[in-house]
Amino acid sequence: MNTGGRLIAGSHNRNEFVLINADESARIRSVQELRGQTCEICKDEVELTVDGEPFVACNECAFPVCRPCYEYERREGNQACPQCKTRYKRLKGSPRVENDEEEDDIDDIDNEFDYMNNGGIGFDQVSEGMSVSRRHSGFPQSDLDSAPPGSQIPLLTYGDEDIEISSDRHALIVPPSLSGHSHKGHPASLSDPTIAAHPRPMVPQKDLAVYGYGSVAWKDRMEEWKRKQNEKLQVVKHEGDPDFEDGDDIPMMDEGRQPLSRKIPIKSSKINPYRMLIVLRLVILSLFFHYRILHPVKDAYALWLTSVICEIWFAVSWVLDQFPKWYPIERETYLDRLSLRYEKEGKPSELSPVDVFVSTVDPLKEPPLITANTVLSILAVDYPVDRVACYVSDDGAAMLTFEALSETAEFARKWVPFCKKYCIEPRAPEWYFCHKMDYLKNKVHPAFVRERRAMKRDYEEFKVKINALVATAQKVPEEGWTMQDGTPWPGNSTRDHPGMIQVFLGSDGVRDVENNELPRLVYVSREKRPGFDHHKKAGAMNSLIRVSGVLSNAPYLLNVDCDHYINNSKALREAMCFMMDPQSGKKICYVQFPQRFDGIDRHDRYSNRNVVFFDINMKGLDGLQGPIYVGTGCVFRRQALYGFDAPKKKKAPRKTCNCWPKWCFLCCGSRKNRKAKTAAADKKKKNREASKQIHALENIEEGRVTTTKELSTEAMQLKLEKKFGQSPVFVASARMENGGMARNASPACLLKEAIQVISCGYEDKTEWGKEIGWIYGSVTEDILTGFKMHSHGWRSVYCTPKLAAFKGSAPINLSDRLHQVLRWALGSVEIFLSRHCPIWYGYGGGLKWLERLSYINSVVYPWTSLPLIVYCSLPAICLLTGKFIVPEISNYASILFMALFASIAVTGVLEMQWGKVGIDDWWRNEQFWVIGGVSAHLFALFQGLLKVLAGVDTNFTVTSKAADDGEFSDLYLFKWTSLLIPPTTLLIINVIGIVVGISDAISNGYDSWGPLFGRLFFALWVVIHLYPFLKGLLGKQDRMPTIIVVWSILLASILTLLWVRVNPFVAKGGPILEICGLDCL
Repeated sequence: MNTGGRLIAGSHNRNEFVLINADESARIRSVQELRGQTCEICKDEVELTVDGEPFVACNECAFPVCRPCYEYERREGNQACPQCKTRYKRLKGSPRVENDEEEDDIDDIDNEFDYMNNGGIGFDQVSEGMSVSRRHSGFPQSDLDSAPPGSQIPLLTYGDEDIEISSDRHALIVPPSLSGHSHKGHPASLSDPTIAAHPRPMVPQKDLAVYGYGSVAWKDRMEEWKRKQNEKLQVVKHEGDPDFEDGDDIPMMDEGRQPLSRKIPIKSSKINPYRMLIVLRLVILSLFFHYRILHPVKDAYALWLTSVICEIWFAVSWVLDQFPKWYPIERETYLDRLSLRYEKEGKPSELSPVDVFVSTVDPLKEPPLITANTVLSILAVDYPVDRVACYVSDDGAAMLTFEALSETAEFARKWVPFCKKYCIEPRAPEWYFCHKMDYLKNKVHPAFVRERRAMKRDYEEFKVKINALVATAQKVPEEGWTMQDGTPWPGNSTRDHPGMIQVFLGSDGVRDVENNELPRLVYVSREKRPGFDHHKKAGAMNSLIRVSGVLSNAPYLLNVDCDHYINNSKALREAMCFMMDPQSGKKICYVQFPQRFDGIDRHDRYSNRNVVFFDINMKGLDGLQGPIYVGTGCVFRRQALYGFDAPKKKKAPRKTCNCWPKWCFLCCGSRKNRKAKTAAADKKKKNREASKQIHALENIEEGRVTTTKELSTEAMQLKLEKKFGQSPVFVASARMENGGMARNASPACLLKEAIQVISCGYEDKTEWGKEIGWIYGSVTEDILTGFKMHSHGWRSVYCTPKLAAFKGSAPINLSDRLHQVLRWALGSVEIFLSRHCPIWYGYGGGLKWLERLSYINSVVYPWTSLPLIVYCSLPAICLLTGKFIVPEISNYASILFMALFASIAVTGVLEMQWGKVGIDDWWRNEQFWVIGGVSAHLFALFQGLLKVLAGVDTNFTVTSKAADDGEFSDLYLFKWTSLLIPPTTLLIINVIGIVVGISDAISNGYDSWGPLFGRLFFALWVVIHLYPFLKGLLGKQDRMPTIIVVWSILLASILTLLWVRVNPFVAKGGPILEICGLDCL
C-alpha cells in the first residue's frame, strides 16, 4: 500500500486505521471500511493490491474507489479525488496521463502505456498491464501469457450466475480459482483461454455488480457522476484581490472542500515585538525586585516592606493576565459556503436547529418592552423558521411578563415578515426605529416606505399596550391577579407556584400575516416551593435545557439576557460556521460573541464597554483553548452542557526502539511495562468474563433468561436516569448527539413530560448543577460553566463579525456600575473558595496550562484589592510623615524605574495596536481597574468570606437619590451606597497629602523640593486614576450631594487633627533661637 510518506497506525481492538498527514491532522478510517468496502462510483468491491492491502486511490482521504474507476477518472475525468479534490497520483501499474509528476519509484517504462483513442478501455492494454503487474508480483505467467492478444474479454462477475438472467445472456463466468478474485485483486480481469467466451447482449437495467466494469449501465452511471461533479464546480467572482482584474473568474471547488471559517493570526510585525517586550519586561522586573529587596529603607522599614509585598503581588497578577495573551488570533467566517453546503436549491435546509434561551426575573426592574424587543429580534433572525425555537424563562412567575409575551407573539405575526421581506437591520423594532440612519439605503422596493410607516404605527400601538400592562401591574390586587377567563394566575405567590408552560407560536394554525410559518415561542416558568434551593439564574437555565430537550431538542443552544437583542440577523449562521464545520466543529463546546452596548456616553467614563477585555484578552484566549463564557451571547453544543467529554483525537503510536540493542535499558523497561500492562488488561478481561458467566448462571438458577445486551441496556438506562433524572423522554433525547425528537410522541405527552422536568424536586440526587448544565455554587455561573467544559477537553471559539451580533444595555451611572462589578467579583471569590477553584481543580483533564492561568486570574483578581488599597494609601502616608518607600535613588535605580515605566507604556501601546483598541478605551480601563479594585472588589472579598466561611449573606443595597432629564441622564444619577466610602477616603487623603507636601516644601526651602517629587508623583498617580470617580461624585454641573459633603468634612477634620499632631512646620527637637545682636528691651 502506498502511504505517501505518512505514518500508519492501527488498533486491532478498536478496529481503527489511522493515516497521519505531515500537518499532524489524523484521518481515522475503520479497517472494515477499507477491507471489503465498495467503490463509491460503480458500487463494485474495492480489490486488493498484489501485496494483499486494500487498494487506496487517494492517500489524503482514502475515499473508496476501485482501480478501474481510478483509471477512468485519471483518463477522462477531473483527475482528482471526488471527495477531497486532491489530484490523483500515478500508482504502480497505472498508465501515464498528462501532468503526471516524475517519480523514480513509479515512472518505469514498462507501465507507461497509452489508452485507446476512442474513449473506451482497451482490454489488450489492460491485459498487458495486468500481466506486467503480475510479473512484478511473482505470480505464475503461464495462463496469462497464453491469452489470445486480440481477444477483448469483458470484466466478469464473481463466479456466480444471476438466476434472473437467462444463461445465454450471462457474462462469461470464471471460477474463483482462475479469476484470482478472492484475495489478490479486482474481480478477474482476465480469463482462462481454454474457457470459451459467450457473447451476449447485456441488460443495462441490471445492477453493476452483475455485469462488472464493462457494462452499459456502468457507463451511464459514470456519465451521471461526472455531470454531478461538474454541477458542484461553481464559478465565483473573485473580489478584493488586486492580482485579478475585473471580470476574471476563478473556479471554486465544491462546498465539501471549502472551510467554513479560518484563523487569521496577528501579523508578525505586531506580535513579535510584543512578545519580545513581555520577555524584556520580565527581565526588568527581576532586576527591579533585586534592587528593591537589597536596598531597604531603614528609617521607614514598615513602609518599605509593605510596598515590596504589594509590588510582588502586582507582578504575579500581571503574569496571570499577560501570558494568556501570548497567542492572539482573529477569525473569519464564510456564510456563502455555509449556504452552499447546507442550503441546496430545491431541497430542505440542512442547517442544524437552534434553541434560544431568554431569561428574565422581575419585569419592574427588567422592562417588558426590552424583553419583547429581544424576543422579536430572535423570531425575525435570518435562519430557517422550522429550526428556531425561542424559550423565555420567567423566573418571577409574573403575569405581566406572560401578558407582554402574548402581545409580543401577536405583533410578531406582522414584524417577522416585514423584516425578512426588506432585510432590515437591526431586527429589534425599538432600536430600528430610533436609530438615526438612512433607512432607504439599498432599498429598491416601491412599497417599502409605505409599509415602514404602517409598521412603525403598529409598533407604537404595541408599545402603548405594553405600557398599559406595566401601569396596571404597579398595584397588585389583594386577591391576586386573574387571567382573562377568570382563572386565578398560578404565579400569584412568586415563591410557591406550580410550573407553567405556554406555547405561543410554532403550533399548527399560528402563522404570520402572509401565511408563512413562524418560529416556536414558548413561555416557561419553573415550579417553586418553599424549602428548595432554586439556584437563581443557573437553575432557571437548567430548567430551560430540560424543557427544550423534551419539546424540540435542538443540538445547539443560544442564551441571551433579556436586554441583549440580536443586532446581526445572521448571528446564528456565524456560529454555525464553527459548530457545523466537518473538520473542527466536533470539538467546539461553544461560540462566544463579544458584548456590545447601546446608550453609553461617548467618553465611556466608567469603562462600561469593557473594550480591553473583549478585544484584547478574549482574542488572546481564542489562540489557546478558547474564550471564557461571559453569560450571554453564546451558542452552546448541547452535548457539552450535558457533561460529555470532548471527542479525543487518536494519537499516533509512539516511536519504537527496534533499532536499539536489546540490552538498552530504556527498551527493556518499556517492554516490561508493556508486558505488565498487557497482563493486567488480560487479567481484568478474564475477571469480567468470569463475572458475566457467574451472573448468567445466577439468572438461569432463578429461572430468568437475560442476555448481556439487555443487561447492558438496563444498566445504561439506570446510569443515565441517575445522571439526568427520572424522565425517560428527556433521557432518550439526551442520548441523541445530533438532536431530534422521538417518533410518534403526542404533543400532550411531551407537555406533560416538560412539566415534570421543571418541577422543583427533579434535580434531587442527580448531577444537575454539579456536572451537567449550568454549574451551581457561584453567582457568576458563567465562568464556572465554561471552566467545567474546558476541563472536559472541549475548546471554545471567539466570533467577532463586522456587524456586532448582539447589543445590550449597561448601567452607566457610577453606583450601578460598581454594584455590577461587585456581583462579578463576589462570584469569583465564591469560586476561589470552592472545590472548583482552577488552582487545584481539573488536573489530568483537557485544560491547557495557559488557559488555566486565565481562569486562575479570573478568580484571584478580587484579592488584589487588599494590596491595591494599601498601596494607594502609601503616597498620603509618605507625604504626611515626610518618609518614602524608596531610599535615595542612584543612577542605576533611576534607569530601572524609567525602564519599568517605559515597558509598561509600550506594552499597552502594542496591545492597542494588535487589538485595535483606542487609547481612550485603554486609559478608561486602567482608571476603572483602580476604582473597582478599591471599592467593589474589596467589599466582594469580605462579603464572600462571610458567606462561605460564616454563612452570613450580606447585601449592599443601592437606592436612588436624584435624577436628571435628557440624554444620558442616568450618567448623572447618584445613588448612595457604601461602596463609595473607600475610594472617597483615598481621594481625600491623597489630595490633603499633596497640599501638606507642597506646604512643607515651601516652608523648608529649595532643598526639600527634590525628595518631594517622588512622593508627589506617587500621589498624583492615585488621584488621576480616581478622577472619573470624582466626576461621578460631583454629578452634573458640579453639584455635590450632601452626603459627600458630610463625609468630606468628617474626614477632613480627622486629617486636620493628624496634621496638628505631625506639625511639619516645626523642626524636630523644638525651635532653634539665634542671637540677632539687637537689644530689644
